[in-house]
Amino acid sequence: MNFSGKNNRPDIYALIALLTLMLIYICSFVDRQIIAVLASQIRVDLNFTNTQVGVLYGPAFSLVYAFCGIFMGRMADRFSRKYIILSGLLIWSMMTFASGFANSFAFLISARFAIGVSQSALSPSVYSLLADYFKPKHRARVFSVYASGIFIGVGLSFLIGGSIAENYDWRFALKSVGLPGVGLAVLGYFLLKEPSRETTIDSESSDQSFFEVLSFILKKPTVRYHLMGFSLLALSGYSILAFIGTILTDVFESSNLISSYGWFMFATGVSVNLSGWMADKLALKFGEEKRFISGIVAALGGLPFYFFGLFAETALMGLILIGIANVVSSSYNGVAAALIQDFVGSKMRGVAGSVYLFVVSIVGFGIGPPVTGWLMDHIFTGSKGPSQAMFSVFLVCGILSTACFLKAMKSYNADKV
Repeated sequence: MNFSGKNNRPDIYALIALLTLMLIYICSFVDRQIIAVLASQIRVDLNFTNTQVGVLYGPAFSLVYAFCGIFMGRMADRFSRKYIILSGLLIWSMMTFASGFANSFAFLISARFAIGVSQSALSPSVYSLLADYFKPKHRARVFSVYASGIFIGVGLSFLIGGSIAENYDWRFALKSVGLPGVGLAVLGYFLLKEPSRETTIDSESSDQSFFEVLSFILKKPTVRYHLMGFSLLALSGYSILAFIGTILTDVFESSNLISSYGWFMFATGVSVNLSGWMADKLALKFGEEKRFISGIVAALGGLPFYFFGLFAETALMGLILIGIANVVSSSYNGVAAALIQDFVGSKMRGVAGSVYLFVVSIVGFGIGPPVTGWLMDHIFTGSKGPSQAMFSVFLVCGILSTACFLKAMKSYNADKV
């Protein structure tokens, strides 16, 4: 099945499928983030501790999501990606809806486990589908459109979920954001098609074990530099999401500005698309390995804004500059997901995508916030301590990730499939 139209451009179906998949991704991040938005109401109503709320938002989702994603990637290489995506969508939507009836920690944590497992089925299958729908020269832009759903979803969870909770309660908010996913699954059933998989020398055998496929992917130096570089960017990105409230409250004494940070998530969705467009233009003019320049821009471009924002004189100026820094430093998301597909054949795309998501989740979400919090508690303890800790993380991650991307560009052509 060929999805290229006239003049080698994507046909209308491929674009419709891309939009549908982006809507599903937005839905996933609304349902994933909503617990953090409703945390204070849930804690008071169910008499939870802050630790219990932290477990619900973090490990209860992210660890299950990361580890299950590896196996979901293997399933995406063997079975219908369309039905894997739609099954996951139905499960996490229904579990989000069911969470609105929770009366105990056990109920909510079980629901979060189920949401983590079902959402781990999404992106590995989507990455594989998009790589088949679109030719390599379009992938950075295409994957960036999909990745922009992250920031639209996070922004909507603050605006919609928070507004519903304020006017009704957290239970009604969970039910309201969970239910639309069921309708979206029905829509996806009619709009998504399963394309044929191209056969390549490196991936033509479907009898390879999971560990053989994993070994093939990880033995390539460019893949290793890719994973190290982009996971470091994820580490700094998750850290600012975790502690922007701390920065605004403890450093600037302006907790009323926290909700305003959500607007910068929408702007970040735009920057993700611009980064993908720039990456494809650079590849066309200077060589495909130059797509890694988008990672370097994200790694270094936000540093001046973070510095002046974290140490600003006023809370509003700090919010604006930190928000701009986030727009720049998070712009890599689509390019990173697209690049990993350059090093595998069609029947390894699911595993390649799941490996990327695993590393980013473990390093970014699992290591970043705890390490940054430890720096705040034990190393940088003054009134500007949170700002000093955050900028130290940004600086180290920016320099190390840039070094990784420069190395990746050198080995790209030798490792590309």
